[in-house]
Amino acid sequence: MPSAHPIYAARNIYIHTVEMNLGASHPLLRVKSIAIIRHLLHSFSGNPRATAFWTSFSFRTSGFRSLETSSTSHLRPILKLRTHGFLGIKSRAGMKNRGFCVDSRLESSSAGSGVSGENNKKTGQTDLYIFNTMSKKKELFKPREPGKVGMYVCGVTAYDYSHIGHARVYVTFDILYRYLQHLGYEVKYIRNFTDIDDKILRNGYAYVVENGDVYFSVDKYPKYGSLSGRKLDDNRAGERIAVDSRKKNPADFALWKSAKPSEPFWDSPWGPGRPGWHIECSAMSAAHLGYCFDIHGGGVDLIFPHHENEIAQSCAACNDSHIHYWIHNGFVTVAAEKMSKSLGNFFTIREVLESYHPLALRLFLSGTHYRSQLNYSKSQLENASERLFYIYQTLKDCEECLSGHVRQSIVQPIPNDIQDCINRIQNAFASSMSNDLHIAMALDAVSEPLKIMNDIMFTRQGRKKKLRMESLDALEVKIRDILSDLGLLSPSYSEVLLQLKSKALKRAGITEDEVLQTIKERADARAAKNYSESDRIRRKLAVLGIALMDDPSGTTWRPTIPLEEEEHVTS
Repeated sequence: MPSAHPIYAARNIYIHTVEMNLGASHPLLRVKSIAIIRHLLHSFSGNPRATAFWTSFSFRTSGFRSLETSSTSHLRPILKLRTHGFLGIKSRAGMKNRGFCVDSRLESSSAGSGVSGENNKKTGQTDLYIFNTMSKKKELFKPREPGKVGMYVCGVTAYDYSHIGHARVYVTFDILYRYLQHLGYEVKYIRNFTDIDDKILRNGYAYVVENGDVYFSVDKYPKYGSLSGRKLDDNRAGERIAVDSRKKNPADFALWKSAKPSEPFWDSPWGPGRPGWHIECSAMSAAHLGYCFDIHGGGVDLIFPHHENEIAQSCAACNDSHIHYWIHNGFVTVAAEKMSKSLGNFFTIREVLESYHPLALRLFLSGTHYRSQLNYSKSQLENASERLFYIYQTLKDCEECLSGHVRQSIVQPIPNDIQDCINRIQNAFASSMSNDLHIAMALDAVSEPLKIMNDIMFTRQGRKKKLRMESLDALEVKIRDILSDLGLLSPSYSEVLLQLKSKALKRAGITEDEVLQTIKERADARAAKNYSESDRIRRKLAVLGIALMDDPSGTTWRPTIPLEEEEHVTS
């Protein structure tokens, strides 16, 4: 295509190594990210078609909360339409640099790789086995190029705000991205874009119908169905396949669609129109990763027809096209039915984040193996929220305990039992994650050290422990490492705890002043030895998800699973 083509113009700037991190930037995007996004908006301000195209396809999965400036107000309707409820979008160049990582063909080709050398671990340190949808079995992961991984993940088709099913895709592959970095790989992570290449037509795999639509002929590609296991005879019109009498085969799919009123369009050899749905991912992955790369991922619902069609059209454009590992996550279900817009049984990300902390949602989505179905329920979100509070309360208590000690001065070796615990954590995390990303089992690894930390801090025997501070310091560092690799670490323990309490109060429909007043009433009842009234008040708050803790200094409160929900979780 000529370089003046508006799609080419839109391709001049693209984003790579993007991590969708629920929570770390909540509730607003970081200032540094906003500045770069504004820069991107300016890049397209001179071409209305390119601007609309870029907004629709490149960032339709992103969900910017507020980007309006005097220079971007003309994009307000599009940006509002495309906001899907994501409250954190960052890229990661090592553990310290949290800026938005942008690469541009108009700028230096030395843009951030997504991994900083100082944070790399030895590549190949741990063997990673991952389930490959193509082979239908777990395989040892071996990148095409030692030390480097190219990964492409399909985003959602933007009809409305992103729902929890979409969030599972974001979280699953963000964790895979992080774990690959943990293993020392330099990862280039790509998401949606759109283009079309007429080599497919020249190679005889496609045909043009009367109005200028271009279709791929699946009969021309003998391997069609290799990913999904479907045969061509199984592909009946109307079953995830558009009914169109102009097709030679019901399974043929559109590469180019002729222009319709009110839609953005571009000129082409076949007339004005736009790319077909499937072509965008083949074009973007080929442009930025090449026709051969390591990982292609997405939800299990994309295996057919989307990924099947991607394989066919990519191989038609380049005989050497090959993806080494196809990885798919399972559905999120509601009452055993797939969560989807068409069924009307979906909960948007922004709806859930109204009541629950983003990190609690991320923890919930990580709590079931990524290939298994995950049933959405309020009780499971409550469970994740309480677990997150316990983790962060323990870390905050540890931080306060260590506040009087300069960590550089802690040079003593740690006790053998603590070192043994750390070794068990490391081994459990590595074995769980490297066995097809058993994230839930990796999370379980932090339970033992958290309990040990609380014992050291608050029990009589723990306070007498030799090398107490050194033990706490070593355990906290290891837990932070694991939480960071799973995208569950926030820079401020206190801030997360306050946010979790605020969300709990909102779910309970009560203010903190009302909770404190109720605590005072309970204290009065206890002072009067009216213990039945004291127990009634405690239970009343417990039903709302407010737990009371008594200690010599008084009574405080924390969020908990509401009493009825707790009984449901237990059952």
